[in-house]
Order: sequence, then structure tokens, then C-alpha cells
Amino acid sequence: MAAIGNILIEVCVDSVESAMNAVEGGADRLELCANLGAGGGTTPSLGLLRLVKQAVKEVPIMVMIRPRVGDFMYSDLELEVMLEDIRAFRELGVRGFVVGVLTREGRIDIEKMRKIVDEILPLEVCFHRAYDMTKDGDTALREIMEIGGVSRILTSGQEPTVSQGLTKLESLFNLSKSLTDHEVWGLTILPGSGINAKTVPEILNRLLPLGLRELHLSGGQWIPNGTSFKRPNMGMGLGGESDWGVWRTQTNKVREVRRIVDATMAEFVRQNA
Repeated sequence: MAAIGNILIEVCVDSVESAMNAVEGGADRLELCANLGAGGGTTPSLGLLRLVKQAVKEVPIMVMIRPRVGDFMYSDLELEVMLEDIRAFRELGVRGFVVGVLTREGRIDIEKMRKIVDEILPLEVCFHRAYDMTKDGDTALREIMEIGGVSRILTSGQEPTVSQGLTKLESLFNLSKSLTDHEVWGLTILPGSGINAKTVPEILNRLLPLGLRELHLSGGQWIPNGTSFKRPNMGMGLGGESDWGVWRTQTNKVREVRRIVDATMAEFVRQNA
């Protein structure tokens, strides 16, 4: 875990290699999923979790629970799949789960989310970027609080990237603080999407004064997997690099964000001592 006064960096990964690279680069926590580079991530396999835990030892792991790509409105059968996955994963010593369910109208599905949260607690619950697909972010924040038991919201400020959503994120930090000041645990806003060495300075400058304490990134890119034969005009329906390459977290990308974050936070603490 990051030391007191530091910014915690969470890196989302979908392979053992990416998990090892992320931790080597300075990640404090991992979000584990499958299909990260194509579709935004889905529920990982039990085998992947077991091997990642062996590889990174004591680093906390949050597991994504998402039964498919596409939207975030799930049928009753899909909900049962999600609950079964949670029951299986929670026995393997994870920190918590990353999940989100919406209604047809683009609001938080409070009923389904309560069933999910009840299955997860007392482990941590992160409401993922399904939040960014809601019709109204302020209403969604209040609905997530109404569920109870949610530790944090992963969000880009309802824009494609955090840099584009900074104004909304500033508003969310202020609204969350105003609504949770009286609560024992509060609710953490976790910015994520498009965070890298180029974008993180402005993000820190804008959000540190509002209480930013965690960041989420992948530090990843498509890399060739060494296949020498590629049948022309064939693929698995995704197109581009994802048909023949693999998505891999890059140690240097995480390390550079870690360096900037630590230096900026040290200066912020010094100025506010």
C-alpha cells in the first residue's frame, strides 16, 4: 500500500505479465479483469487470479465482475452469474470487487446493486465506469450512496478521459465531500481513463486540493505477440492490433506516473504543512 500522505496508484491488468510489470512500476493495488484492451474488461478467470496472486504476493487485488462486454443493464440470469463469480472469487483472498449495474433509463439499478453489495461485504466495493454512462452524474452519486457499502467510484468525469472530465470531477469531489462529511467511511472518487505521464500533472494540480488520494490507469499498449503467420483477411472480429497482438501494461509507463505523482505529492504536503 502507499504510505500515508502518498497517492495510491491502482493499475488495471488482464495478465500475469501485466500484473508483474505494474507492480514493478510502482502500483499499490491492482484491478484484475479479462479483455482489457478490447471491450473495457470483463470478469477474469479463477486461474488468472490464482497465478497473479502468486506473482505479486501481498499487493491488494480488486476483481472486476462484468459477465460480458456491451452495456451495463443485466438480466436476472446475468445477475446470478455475477453473484456466483463473486462467491467463487471471495474465497481466494481478494481485497474486493469492481462492478456496476444500470437501468434501461441510465440510472443506477439500486435493487440489483444491493444484492451484489450484500454478497461482497465486508470486502470493498468499487462502482466502475458504468457510472460514466449514467444520465445524470449527481443523481447517480446520490443513488450509489443510497445503496450503502460502496467504497469508491471509478470515473472519468463522464467524458472519454479524465483530462476531458476534470470540471465534472471537481464538481463530484465537492459533492461527495458535502454528502459524506458526516459519514464514518465516506466515498472515494477514483479518477481513471487516459492517465499517463503527460496528463497526470494537470490532474494532480486540479484535484489534489479537493482531496484526491487515488488514481487509476492501465499503462498499457498493444504489442506484437510474435506470430509469424497471419492469415490474410482473417481475425476474431475486433480488428486492428487486437486481432494479432496482446494488451500489456508497460513498467516504464507506470513508473513515470509514479515518479511524477510522488514528487508532486511531496511538494503539495510541504506547501500545506
